[in-house]
Amino acid sequence: MTSQSQGIQQLLQAEKRAKDKLEEAKKRKGKRLKQAKEEAIAEIDHYRLQREKEFRNKQTNVMGSQGNLSAKIEEQTTETIRNLTGSYHKNMESMMKKLLSTICDINPEVHQNFRQAA
Repeated sequence: MTSQSQGIQQLLQAEKRAKDKLEEAKKRKGKRLKQAKEEAIAEIDHYRLQREKEFRNKQTNVMGSQGNLSAKIEEQTTETIRNLTGSYHKNMESMMKKLLSTICDINPEVHQNFRQAA
């Protein structure tokens, strides 16, 4: 009987050791999964930062050229407005005189197609 009880004790101890090893393996697996998740998140963040940097570089290249075009167009517009304003001030006096003389200096004449009643 004692041999049976020793055998049962050995089986219980073996079962307990197996259970402990299983718990330890589960803990290691949980730690490894957590570590893998952290590594994946770090890799994703690194990839995202890299892609955002590339995007910003491309955006700067494209927008930079558009910014130059916009500045150039703005400069041309300002120059055109300045030229038109200068031309207006330079020619305003003579144009006003021409308009007033055309309107105010009336020479009444009989039209060449007018027939007098006889």
